[in-house]
Amino acid sequence: MSEQGKRKPVTKEKKDTKDLYSKAALSPSLCAGAVIEQYGSQLFGKDNIDVNHLEEAVRQSAEAINNGDMKAVEAMLYGQAAALQTMFTNLARRADCQQGRLDNIETPLKLAFKAQNQCRMTLETLSNVKNPPVVYARQANITSGPQQVNNGLTHATEKTIIQNELLEDSHVKRLDGRTQGQTGRLDTHMATVAVSRRKNP
Repeated sequence: MSEQGKRKPVTKEKKDTKDLYSKAALSPSLCAGAVIEQYGSQLFGKDNIDVNHLEEAVRQSAEAINNGDMKAVEAMLYGQAAALQTMFTNLARRADCQQGRLDNIETPLKLAFKAQNQCRMTLETLSNVKNPPVVYARQANITSGPQQVNNGLTHATEKTIIQNELLEDSHVKRLDGRTQGQTGRLDTHMATVAVSRRKNP
C-alpha cells in the first residue's frame, strides 16, 4: 500500500477536538443561537449579538421549560400568531389595491389565506399548551402527558336475538303438509279396478 493510501493515526488531541465539534453541531441551543445570529444580525446589528450569548439564553429558556415554566413558549406562540395576523392584513390590503385585475389579485390573496391558516394553527397550538386535551382510556397506560383513566364505564353487551320458534315434541313426526298432485294418465296413485277382477257380490 502506498504512503498516500495509509491513514494517519488520530492523536488524542485531535480526537478530543472532533468530539467537541460533534457535540457542538448536535447542541440544540448552539444551533439555534447560530441561526438567530445569522437572521437577526440585520435587525439588531452584527456587532450587538453573539452566538455564545445567544446559546446561553436559549439554554436557560430550555431549562425553564424542562422545569415546567411554559411562559416563554406561550409568549412565543402568541407573538408568532400576532406577526402572522399582520402579514395576513398586509397581503389582503395589497390584493385590494390591484384595481380589480384578477391575475394580480390571486397571488396576494393566496398568500394572505396561507398566513391566516398558519395564524389559526398557531393559536390552536397555544390553546393546547394552555389546556392540554384529556385522554379517556379503559385501561391504565403509562404516558408522559395528562391522561385520565376511566375504568368505571360498563362494557357494551351484545344483544341476544331470540328467534320466535314453535315448541314441539321431538318424538312426534311432522305431517307431510305437501298437497297431492293432480292425477294424470300415467303413473296414477289410484286406478279403477278392472271389471273382470271385481268380486261378485
